[in-house]
Amino acid sequence: MTAAVAATRVAVIGGGAIGGLLAAHLAGAGHAVTVCVRTPFDHLIVERGEEVAVIDAAIVARPDGLAPVPWVLVAVKAQDTASAAPWLRTLAGPDSTVVVVQNGIGHAERVAPFVGDATVLPALIYSGVERLAAGRIRLHTEGRMTVPAGAAGAAFAALMAGTGIDVTQEQDFLTALWRKVLSNVAANPLTTLTMRRIGVFQEPDIRELGAVLLREAVAVARAEGAAVDDGDVERTLALHRRYNPTTGTSMYYDRLAGRPMEHEHITGAVVRTAAHHGIPVPFNQAILTLLRALDAGRDATVS
Repeated sequence: MTAAVAATRVAVIGGGAIGGLLAAHLAGAGHAVTVCVRTPFDHLIVERGEEVAVIDAAIVARPDGLAPVPWVLVAVKAQDTASAAPWLRTLAGPDSTVVVVQNGIGHAERVAPFVGDATVLPALIYSGVERLAAGRIRLHTEGRMTVPAGAAGAAFAALMAGTGIDVTQEQDFLTALWRKVLSNVAANPLTTLTMRRIGVFQEPDIRELGAVLLREAVAVARAEGAAVDDGDVERTLALHRRYNPTTGTSMYYDRLAGRPMEHEHITGAVVRTAAHHGIPVPFNQAILTLLRALDAGRDATVS
């Protein structure tokens, strides 16, 4: 078991579902947490079952007056990374570690232009958490995280020790990364397009369509060097069926709230990487086309 580190300063950029989850757990472990948000709110509130907790964290809406901190956790959606640039340039110093907690691939590349000499650590998170309103989240399932093995990963595991979020340090992070993509590439689009929560995977026809999307993604992942196979298809679908059926996905919640969706960093990542390797992925391409059309019509009004 990793020993916890002494209380330290942590900035969490993004106060949505994942940002709120991380901030709540870190504050609960005694760390001094600042939540950096676009839309200010008074308090971070977490619902877990019948329990409602107000989190002891500072909420700030501007980077003015802030200084670099030892830990910066990037919890905005991948497509919003550039909007976090003012926070990153202020909070990430040469002695900082920037932990990029996002879906998709290319975590380090997305933040590299904004963090100077700071250490960058990509991180994967598995958690059923829902943003109910600004500053209020509901936890459906407890979280777990995966980071690359090494000095930065070990330091992050020590930071998170005692928070209630397990951190695995993975030697083969490439495979872990693509397994995370697999966990998203059927669940996110199919819940979003059907407007059904994860319980939709109890239905055989949805599972079969999910299997087709996953098999295409497995071929792409293998071409990238990930040690995945068709067994990952069944394991991923089994995971979806084990989830609390009322749990949604991040993309589903974004559509529900009328927010931009991260399809380009999930399905789009599979399609673009497939094209690089000359691998046909017609079902993922079709799903991406539908998601792009859905997102393009998000702000359309009926006269």
